[in-house]
Amino acid sequence: MPSIDLTIQGEIATLTLNNPDKLNAINLAMWRELFENCQKIAVHRSIRCVIIRGAGNEAFAAGGDLEEFVTARTTLDQALHYHGEVAQALNAIADCPHPTVALIRGACIGGGLEIAGACDLRIASENAKFGAPINKLGFSMYPGEMEGLLRLAGPAVMKEILLEGRILNAREAYEKGLLTRVVTDAQLEDEVFATARRIGAGAPLVAGWHKQWIKRLLDGRPLSDEEKAASFAFLETQDYKEGLAAFLEKRKPVFKAQ
Repeated sequence: MPSIDLTIQGEIATLTLNNPDKLNAINLAMWRELFENCQKIAVHRSIRCVIIRGAGNEAFAAGGDLEEFVTARTTLDQALHYHGEVAQALNAIADCPHPTVALIRGACIGGGLEIAGACDLRIASENAKFGAPINKLGFSMYPGEMEGLLRLAGPAVMKEILLEGRILNAREAYEKGLLTRVVTDAQLEDEVFATARRIGAGAPLVAGWHKQWIKRLLDGRPLSDEEKAASFAFLETQDYKEGLAAFLEKRKPVFKAQ
């Protein structure tokens, strides 16, 4: 059965989009599972990083399960409900308090591209492909799903992807700002897990605050005096004291998210 598989090894959680017979195409039940698993991860205090990947070696995810569209979103009410659930899952990834890294191999299309775009970092192998050629299917991308990609890549790249229906290779996607880095297929897993370990070596509260402030600054409003004061909340944490002590004592810090 198609599923979203959650595994936790030490400080790293992995969410696997598991539908390899359909290149990990995502059905409505999987979108719901993705949201539910993100909720579980959000309150798991020992997690330092979340990796999202596709099952097998052929695809991250080749989009939504189109066979389901003829039954699950044939009316306006069905479509609003369906894509509301998709947007909810994407928001749960984007709002995850832990840093998220997409491990991308093969096809990263449509809904797969939306999931990758919701992650904090995106690391792809050289064989990865990116796009959303839904203009050839006669439907448009739901605005609630487009929003994250638009913030990531900007209007010019989104128009190229959506109006032309182009499929970009990994190098093109990197040059256009869709990817954090590109490595060989043989290096991909090692690089992603090394990235997760580098993230995990930092103070977890600080990682969450950095995500929070980046999102806040992107809305364009000036910071209030209260927000400026709140940015120094780290002064009251044990991790701040530990980080300074470890630096002065020339040792590795041991952070406890406190």
